[in-house]
Amino acid sequence: MPLPTFGALRFDNCVTVSCRIVGTVFFSVSCDATKGEVNAMKLNAIRVLMKRRVSKIVLGVVLCGVVAFVLISVLRPDSAPALQYQTATVQRGNLTVEISGSGNLALSSTEDLAFEMAGTVQEVLVEEGDSVEQGQVLARLDTSERESELTGLERALLQAKIGLKNAKLALERAEEDDNADPLDIDMKELQVTLAEGNLEDAEEALEEATNASPEVIAPFDGFIRNVNVRGGDEVRKGTVAVTLADPDKFDVDILVSEMDISQVEKGGRATLQADAVSGISFPGNVTYIAPTATIQSGVVNYKVTVEVGSLSDIAQILPSGMTPPEGFTPPEGFTPPEGFTPPAGWGNSSVTQAVGTLKAIQLRDGLTVTVNIIVDQRTNVLLVPSGAITTQGWQSYLQVLLPDGTIERRAIKTGITDYVNTEVTDGLNEGEKVIVPQGTATTTQQEGQGGGMFPGGGTFPGGGTFTPRTGG
Repeated sequence: MPLPTFGALRFDNCVTVSCRIVGTVFFSVSCDATKGEVNAMKLNAIRVLMKRRVSKIVLGVVLCGVVAFVLISVLRPDSAPALQYQTATVQRGNLTVEISGSGNLALSSTEDLAFEMAGTVQEVLVEEGDSVEQGQVLARLDTSERESELTGLERALLQAKIGLKNAKLALERAEEDDNADPLDIDMKELQVTLAEGNLEDAEEALEEATNASPEVIAPFDGFIRNVNVRGGDEVRKGTVAVTLADPDKFDVDILVSEMDISQVEKGGRATLQADAVSGISFPGNVTYIAPTATIQSGVVNYKVTVEVGSLSDIAQILPSGMTPPEGFTPPEGFTPPEGFTPPAGWGNSSVTQAVGTLKAIQLRDGLTVTVNIIVDQRTNVLLVPSGAITTQGWQSYLQVLLPDGTIERRAIKTGITDYVNTEVTDGLNEGEKVIVPQGTATTTQQEGQGGGMFPGGGTFPGGGTFTPRTGG
């Protein structure tokens, strides 16, 4: 706001005062005015100026609004600007629908090895964590009294035979006696039956003692998980001496939601990835589905057990280009697992190196793994981003970009989906372009974005954005 300027003129001891604002004189004071009158006139001039300033501001705002309205009305186009879209070229690829879960590896093949007879432990030949081979002796009982025990059992068997013979002779005599009491004959028959049972028991006891081994022997290659006895212990028949585990057999328990459990079948295929072993997918299969639910905080899940595949199964999906660890030398005469088929271009040395690499991979009890249960799979099918599909009732539609730049709304039939990509079974041809709305989240490579791949190998090569034409 411009400030007022005051001027004064002295003439014959008389002062004339005037107030000027932006060229306008608001008042003039004569010589005979008092000092108070002069000050009052100054304040009045400032008030007049403020009122005029506010009026000018209001007037300016109104004028700006009118000008803006006029400009918008004049410059507004007849139609809204065309929206920008992304496009994706339809190609063939593979699609897998999976149910995922995580858990921890557990040894699936363990066996408690027990003594087959009672006695005194002479020695334990292994410790926890020791690796053992099939047929190796793990523990042994004292056999110093074994011969006397066998002799006693043989005598018991002989006595049982004599008892049976005597019972039969007594029955024959009773049956030949015409005056024999029928009750006495029945009693003799029961004695024969009892003697026959004693003989069977004696034969079984001698056979079992003869075949029973005082040694605990490993039935397969593995490692000692637990040792339960030590030298000098008195043990009974069936006492567990050690627990043996197979280090190459694992399974994992995961929880599957009530919405997905109906898609899981016993024997179904799965893949597993261990956090500690990057770059390798282990095959597996579903071995158990819990018949009852596990409910936690109102969430309903079902336990599913997945067993990790064998070495030969793993070799079938070995990533191409994988090389053995530095310094690895396969053992002399080593051959690949039965059923292993090397990828194209692999020589025998490559096969040996690849399987040797697998042998160097060591899974451990407790490792965290991610499990993907395969519930459906398609190969070499037409795929589009799921976000490009719209539905009306039970019918699915796609916006197809035609060669002349126009857009066609086309009805299609769909197959399986992983909610990122969808299989199209009818209504679309390979190489056609479909419209994908901006911001659609997919892992496919959309035009203008460059990147991403279909699960299983299909891709959407890039190409830019476009402004669709309508009509025609």
